[in-house]
Amino acid sequence: MTQIFNRKSEQEKRRKLRKNATYPEKILWEKLRKRRINGIRFLRQYSVGKFVLDFYSPKVKLAIEIDGSSHIGKEEYDAFRQKFIENLGIHFLRFGNQAVLNDTEFVVERIRDRVEELLREG
Repeated sequence: MTQIFNRKSEQEKRRKLRKNATYPEKILWEKLRKRRINGIRFLRQYSVGKFVLDFYSPKVKLAIEIDGSSHIGKEEYDAFRQKFIENLGIHFLRFGNQAVLNDTEFVVERIRDRVEELLREG
């Protein structure tokens, strides 16, 4: 059986991305870490297949992506990537850099709402 989650081959990529997190990722990580949202554990730079998610909660199968300038012009790739991940039963939330920077509390509330929905669904 092929390993899908956190492949060893992607370990260095994950480590590099954690070390070079963007400012919006750092802001959101402070809100997600240490089970600050509904007691749910989030991991950062978690890989699914060859793709690395900004944040992921295994318990509720929720991926959170922060779309910055590196995503401009890559909408088709991002859609393919998201579809692949969703086909594994993982739910997705996407936020732009500006949303995280300018309205962090809205972003956190949206994440909290989605986590609560997923917990109710069981």
